[in-house]
Amino acid sequence: MLNLAEYAGLFVFVILGLSFVLGVFALSYIVRERNDDPLRLSIYECGMEPIGTPFVSPNIRFYVFALLFVIFDVEAVFVLPWAVTFKELGMVGLVEMAIFLAILSVGLLVAWRKGALEWE
Repeated sequence: MLNLAEYAGLFVFVILGLSFVLGVFALSYIVRERNDDPLRLSIYECGMEPIGTPFVSPNIRFYVFALLFVIFDVEAVFVLPWAVTFKELGMVGLVEMAIFLAILSVGLLVAWRKGALEWE
């Protein structure tokens, strides 16, 4: 049978968290500056009228490089605890880590061959 009394503490924390977030949004709406000056909404670019569109698409190379960094940063997060508990994990842990590193190595090899690591 499901005992809802065990979840009372969790329910209180959820309610407190939601009320805090909603309270912060309400407070920021109440105390915000209301300035309807049209000059404030104009685009300022070194005192000159802007030329061209403000929507510039950055090079996809930056996203790929950042994604590769995140992938191998997460790898370090997994490898360090594995190295600390290596003796307790035994051969199963060694094989699992070898499979994990092999998958990441294949990903690195594909990225290298496609030129994702080239910075021009």
